[in-house]
Amino acid sequence: MEKVLVTGARGFIGSQLCKRLTGLGVELHAVSRQPPADVPAWWQSIGGDVSNARRATAICWWNVNLVDLQATRELIRTVRPDATYHLAGLVTGSRSFEMVLPILQNNFLTAFNLLLVTAESGAGRIVFAGSVEEPDNPDHIPSSPYAAAKGATSAYARMFEALYQTEVVIAKIAMVYGPAQADLTKLVPYIITTFLRGERAKLSSGVRPVDWIYVDDVVDGLIVCAHASGAEGRVIDLGWGEVCTIREIVQQLRALIPGAPEPLFGAVPDRPLERVLKADVAISRKLIGWNPSTTLHAGLRRTVEWYRSRPAA
Repeated sequence: MEKVLVTGARGFIGSQLCKRLTGLGVELHAVSRQPPADVPAWWQSIGGDVSNARRATAICWWNVNLVDLQATRELIRTVRPDATYHLAGLVTGSRSFEMVLPILQNNFLTAFNLLLVTAESGAGRIVFAGSVEEPDNPDHIPSSPYAAAKGATSAYARMFEALYQTEVVIAKIAMVYGPAQADLTKLVPYIITTFLRGERAKLSSGVRPVDWIYVDDVVDGLIVCAHASGAEGRVIDLGWGEVCTIREIVQQLRALIPGAPEPLFGAVPDRPLERVLKADVAISRKLIGWNPSTTLHAGLRRTVEWYRSRPAA
């Protein structure tokens, strides 16, 4: 039985990945600083099928701070995973100076520690959750502490693969959306829940073009990254391959939520150094045979239906 380790297992992507992996017959180890106290309730909160809740109880949860090198070393030496999905970190595009150190520690140092101890122990492949936000050539200035940390992680990962034969794959993920995203400050759940309350969403100018990718497609791509031959040391884009502005996303969501009021564009300032985010899906298809399958309209419709069905909406 394959041993699989997922860090950031209670995050948006991590929880959906865990949900999928439980049905694949793996021995699943999940890392979180706050493992769920009530596993069946957690399972329901992420959209897990109630009839399959017993799968969730088979997950082995670890309360580990991956910033701590020795704790990370003990985790990897104990589990000895065949595959590790590193999704832990702070997911924020904030440009705030106060976020520089926390993002360095939680996004870069955790990844570095995993690289180091995996190389020491000879554990299996690591799939790192990178971002299309990170610079794709040395002349590009990172647009945020998050982008800088992701870029540094990718550089170190490729170095470890080349010098020390540590098996790594970097999955550069586009803007993820979908059901069960608990952080309602993120754009899509914020817009949906605000509209469902009949309130006006406060947004930036909305002109930024973004590549949007449905969470189930990301999960598919991550699993393929963990097993595809020839992907070692490569950067794999996980996105739709086309861009849609925030204004266009809002228009689609308003059409799916009858009576949704006009949003307040310009109420929030645009962030500096914003980049156009677009995944190169053709290369991903060539390298690992992966293609996204959920159209933006279908994904947004499913997402609206999920939040509409929640009492908190």
